[in-house]
Amino acid sequence: MDGVALLTIFILSVFVGFEVVSKVSTVLHTPLMSGANAIHGIVLLGGIIVTGVAETPLEVILGALAVLLGAINLVGGFVVTDRMLEMFKPKKAPVPTDQEGAA
Repeated sequence: MDGVALLTIFILSVFVGFEVVSKVSTVLHTPLMSGANAIHGIVLLGGIIVTGVAETPLEVILGALAVLLGAINLVGGFVVTDRMLEMFKPKKAPVPTDQEGAA
């Protein structure tokens, strides 16, 4: 494929991805994030394997950069998922202090 076709596919996939994700209900974001985290783990593993068989210094640098950015993306996804799950936990009632109980 030539570069114009690849760029066209990339731009169309960005628009389709944006439309699909923007239409998702808020309740479904947590399961989708968990699935995305699994995909990011696979992508990270693929980056590690590709970097391991790299032959030129440029390939090693690009592979290491891909692994670094993939790891940041993976960890960030888990942090966001954890924060989203915290929103669904019941809130604890505040414990009254001695001053409040005496009044």
